[in-house]
Amino acid sequence: MSQNTQANKQNAMAYYRMAYEGDPARAVQLYAGDTYTQHNPLVSDGKAGFIAYFNAMARDYPRKTIEFVRAVAEGDLVALHTHQHWPDGEEYVTMDFFRFDENGKIVEHWDAIQAVPADSKNGNRMY
Repeated sequence: MSQNTQANKQNAMAYYRMAYEGDPARAVQLYAGDTYTQHNPLVSDGKAGFIAYFNAMARDYPRKTIEFVRAVAEGDLVALHTHQHWPDGEEYVTMDFFRFDENGKIVEHWDAIQAVPADSKNGNRMY
């Protein structure tokens, strides 16, 4: 089965937003595949690890917000570039990569996160 890259982009954003805003169990139910491989070393492998991580984030940082800057899809992969606002004025830029199975479900995740510095030598935004 060929991948529907447009649907995968929309589903990756919906999955991430739903988990980020406090309902990771529903996100997993709607968008995750039978297996879920996690590459972020701060998150336990599998769907239960994903749910536990985002439940803790919602509890500890309820006022955080996320903006999707761009989404890029190729084959079974989607890359999301985000700008996150956290309490106390902290800002982060993330790059998240999701792999989809043949049924259009998310089965693997990689990410990188970087704090937005107060100063930039080049004056260009990170997002």
